[in-house]
Parts: sequence; C-alpha cells; structure tokens
Amino acid sequence: MKKNILLIGGSYGIGLEITKQLVEEYEVYVASRTSEGLDGTSITHIPFDANTDTLDVSDLPDELHGFAYCPGSINLKPFKMMSIDTFEADMQLNFFSMVKVIKEIIPIMTKGSAMVLFSTVAVGSGMPFHTSVAAAKGAVEGFSKSLAAEYAPNIRVNVIAPSLVNTPLAKRLLSNDKKIEMMSQRHPLKRVGEVEDIANTAVFLLGEKSSWITGQIIGVDGGMSTLNLS
Repeated sequence: MKKNILLIGGSYGIGLEITKQLVEEYEVYVASRTSEGLDGTSITHIPFDANTDTLDVSDLPDELHGFAYCPGSINLKPFKMMSIDTFEADMQLNFFSMVKVIKEIIPIMTKGSAMVLFSTVAVGSGMPFHTSVAAAKGAVEGFSKSLAAEYAPNIRVNVIAPSLVNTPLAKRLLSNDKKIEMMSQRHPLKRVGEVEDIANTAVFLLGEKSSWITGQIIGVDGGMSTLNLS
C-alpha cells in the first residue's frame, strides 16, 4: 500500500517538482490555489489558499506519512522602504499559515512520518534587503526545531534553506542571461539552483532513507552559506 504525502503549494516551481518525483511511489495530495501544472498526473488536488483558507482534513486520508509546506515569498527591498504590511504579509504566508495547517494535520501524522519546511540561506547569512523574508523564515527555523524536539521520535521535522533558485517566484531576479550569470558567480558552485536541486533533498527527507535525520536546517545553496571564495 502506498504511503500518503500532503504538499501545500505543489502545483508550480519547487512544489511541482517535488510532486512529480513523489507521484510514482506515493499517494500525493496537493492543496493549492491552482491545479494548472498537475494535469495528467494521478495526484489528488484540493483547492486551497494558504493565506485565507482553513484546510479541511476530511479531504485527506485517515493517515499522513509525509508533509511539505512549499509557499514562500521574495520581498527584497531596503528596510526603510519596507512597510509593516510587507512584514506582516511575509510572516502570514511563510509562518502563520504554515502553523495553521500543521495544527490541522498533525493529529493524522503517523509514527515515523516526516515534515519538510522551507527557509532561506539569508537567515543564517546576513544579507542586505532580506529583513522581511529572513525574519519570517527565521521563525520557521526556530519553530521547526522545537516541533522536532516535541514530537520525537514519532515525527521528523527538517528544514531546507535554499539560496536563489530558478523558479517563477525568482523570475524578476533572473530575467535575463546577464542577471543569471551575475547571480551564478556569487555562489561557490557558480550556478543558481534549479528546482530539481531542492526537490531531490525534499524527497530524500520525506522518505525512509533519512529516518535518522530530524531537527536539521539543511542548506541547499551552492555553498553560499559556508564557503567564502573571495
């Protein structure tokens, strides 16, 4: 019998790639605003807006073996240009909406199940113009470690902290070849991330091969967080 995985926001970008990698081995449930990228797959789609909706667990199976929360934001501006509304919106989408979903689904997470959450390299490596998103994702990191401790050994909780990834969310930063090259050169591995880089790690953390990993913040960032080649 296939195990059940729930993804919040699995219809485009990194979430879609995770979905594609999981669908052969697992029963995959995707709760998102659109099913646009899921045509032709065997996933179960649940219409859901993370900012406004409460997840109806009656749409889910009785047991979940894995969970990933994929929605995120990139608001990169000088602090003096950031309104309080921006901070509140980033915190709402990245943190409070995530907590709200976890409150709903954690009673049906099985023993030995896994959660994967998402942060950013900017939490551990101070970067200008990242005050809002780094604050929201910093909350995710602190929450995840406490949750992992509270639910050990029954539920594993890990966080992936990427650097810049070539997704629709980052299109403004990677809109032409010159920008892509400039961003690539900032990374020790001399390229920006691709959705497969992040999805590969997420699928690993959701599976049994990572059964001795919990409470970790895993940098999938081309070496950005730990290496300085300048």
